[in-house]
Amino acid sequence: METRVVMIGVVVKNIEASTAVNEILHEYAPYIIGRFGLPYRKKGIHLISVAVDAPQDKISALSGKLGALENVSAKTLYSDC
Repeated sequence: METRVVMIGVVVKNIEASTAVNEILHEYAPYIIGRFGLPYRKKGIHLISVAVDAPQDKISALSGKLGALENVSAKTLYSDC
């Protein structure tokens, strides 16, 4: 099955949502190349970037599940490879 490489940017606006975010990321761990997270204490948010190599349906599901969480925003940036 053909895969795509994407970056998913995640903004967690409430630390209580981080458990649900981590559970979803763990569910999709086989597709995750790497992740990088930063707490931005000044604004009280957490920023996470997730590099993914997966089939389109898995990318859409992962991004959709993250974005559906309360106090979480997620956007996907697609590569052309």
